[in-house]
Amino acid sequence: MIEQKKIISNYRHPFLFFSLSTFFPWTFWFLSGYISHSEVFTETHEILVGIGSMAGLVSPLVIALFFILPDNNLRKDLLGRFFNFSSVKKEYLLICFFLMLSSILLAQTISLFFGYSVDQFALRRSFTFSSSLFPVWFLLIVAPIFEELAWHSYGTDALLSRYNMFTSSVIFALYWAVWHFPLSTINGYYHSNLIESGVIFSFNFVISMMPFVLIMNWIYYKTNRNVLLTIIFHLTAVFFNEIFLTDPMSKVIQTILLIIFSGILLVRDKELFFRRI
Repeated sequence: MIEQKKIISNYRHPFLFFSLSTFFPWTFWFLSGYISHSEVFTETHEILVGIGSMAGLVSPLVIALFFILPDNNLRKDLLGRFFNFSSVKKEYLLICFFLMLSSILLAQTISLFFGYSVDQFALRRSFTFSSSLFPVWFLLIVAPIFEELAWHSYGTDALLSRYNMFTSSVIFALYWAVWHFPLSTINGYYHSNLIESGVIFSFNFVISMMPFVLIMNWIYYKTNRNVLLTIIFHLTAVFFNEIFLTDPMSKVIQTILLIIFSGILLVRDKELFFRRI
């Protein structure tokens, strides 16, 4: 524990990291949003929107590497957190791989008692959003990878160098919700469609960040800060919430279920959440 605290103390620039990780993505995404609403949308516009969207997505990882690569201790720490599976308990692996699948299936089952359709359990034949230059399936894979390589290579530990895990998770969940905002300006993208679907579902996206981050950070620290498992957990969240014909209200129910689950974790593992690491 002392050694881990010493390592985390080296991640000492949370404000600068998150400021830069907001400035560059927002610049690229707002520009992409402006171009996406051009009256005459040509192939060139599509390419520019795609490049801008991807540049914004990759920016936080580039910034994280800017802080990590010059520091020998941070480089060694990061490399050691990709394949440290030897001491990981199976229960954390099961939660990592199957919690999001279980939660969406249970949420859809509960929704049946409120009159929602059983058709939700059918597999979706098309995606719920468009993605301009890149195939949707490609973004569903690379977005969680790039994001977690940034957030859990530097960002999360930078917050932990200042706050306990609960406070760090709350700060990041609020930040992450706001961080996505410019994507809602890009025509046809997931967050743009989400706003058009209604206030309840947009609000649910923001609220869902809180239990999701709490659970993901719990997995992260229970598995010795394993970066790959946070990527997998994020991938399962994106994948399983996209493949079914899920009614938007079932996603609201899923958020409630995840809040309950994260609440149980807070009670059972309060020392981990509320003490300084």
